[in-house]
Amino acid sequence: MGLTALAAAGLSLVARSSGEWLGIWMCEACLALLIGIWSMASKGKKGGAPLFKGPGRRFLLTLSPPMVAGALVTAALVRAHQFAALPGIWLVLYGVAVVTGGAFSVRIVPVMGAVLMLLGAAALFSPPGWGTGFLAVGFGGAQVGFGVVIARRHGG
Repeated sequence: MGLTALAAAGLSLVARSSGEWLGIWMCEACLALLIGIWSMASKGKKGGAPLFKGPGRRFLLTLSPPMVAGALVTAALVRAHQFAALPGIWLVLYGVAVVTGGAFSVRIVPVMGAVLMLLGAAALFSPPGWGTGFLAVGFGGAQVGFGVVIARRHGG
């Protein structure tokens, strides 16, 4: 997911309008969702734990509310043409989702969520032109970095 976010960040830098920028990030969000579901299902299958039972179910139930909140806030801000706030809000709410979902995972997962929340908070109070950079660092760099650590220490 982090690598596709880095690609989306690169693409969105050359977007000709706020709508095009948003479209790139919405496609990335859908792609990341599919990658996440596939990854969780694959790992669960290998470990004999179905996606919608036990820890997988708890993870999805705690991850979903902040993600739904993010979708609703995104729709409201787009309707009001307030695109500049989106990177910070996305990072904060995704960070909240990772912290809550990570409560049922290894300790480093909630730490990643906290890092995403801090990046989102910084994005909210930084110049609007920095938003894509924060998205690249959070959704791209942080996910790749933490993903490597998680894969090495915990097998994925």
